[in-house]
Amino acid sequence: MTGQEGGGPAKPLTIGAVVKLLKPDFSDISISKIRYLEDEKLISPRRTPGGYRLFSKADIERLRTVLTLQRDEFLPLKVIRQELSRKGTVAVRPAGMRRFKKISLQAPARESRSYTLEEALEAAGADARLVKELEDYGLIAGVTRTGVKHYDQTDVEVMAAASDLARYGIGARNLRTLKSSVDRESSLLLQVLSPTLQSRNPQTRKQGIAALENMATVSSHLKHLLLIKDLRNFASR
Repeated sequence: MTGQEGGGPAKPLTIGAVVKLLKPDFSDISISKIRYLEDEKLISPRRTPGGYRLFSKADIERLRTVLTLQRDEFLPLKVIRQELSRKGTVAVRPAGMRRFKKISLQAPARESRSYTLEEALEAAGADARLVKELEDYGLIAGVTRTGVKHYDQTDVEVMAAASDLARYGIGARNLRTLKSSVDRESSLLLQVLSPTLQSRNPQTRKQGIAALENMATVSSHLKHLLLIKDLRNFASR
């Protein structure tokens, strides 16, 4: 016997032992992360008279549920807290059953490259007039350095996508609707997470960034599904 039955420890565990127990399934688990989840009222382990945390089997299963919902379902802590409060426990998807690619707010290494206008036009297959319109409508924003305007990788990809749509008669002015929608969505997500993102505690802010990435991923996927649903309804008429 390993001292565990039914998937959990027979005796309460210290916070360090819990990290060791969950590490194989949750590589980013740490003492500070568990403390943060406790501060957010998602778990409430018992304290000894000396102040040490002791986690029961139920505490560990609740913690495992929270971590799984964060990782696999991309749910923000506020939603997880509501679900746990309402149901006591929630069903989670098996590890590895992720439904869609997660958005990362960390700029990839290639993002460090900058393009002059000529280089951007060549890379994107766009024309100069379209790029000017994209800038005028706020869809891209070049940066001028030593008198020469430069664009990053994301700008170039926006140019390429806009150029593809232009072939169907969709100009930059038509894309203002998408930009307005994105601005409203961004404001909503930032408003929800504002206290966490503005925290002076690095760990808290890190958790806020992770939650923002998760929310952006779910939101992006939801928009994709709603667009497909609308277009399918029209095509089936």
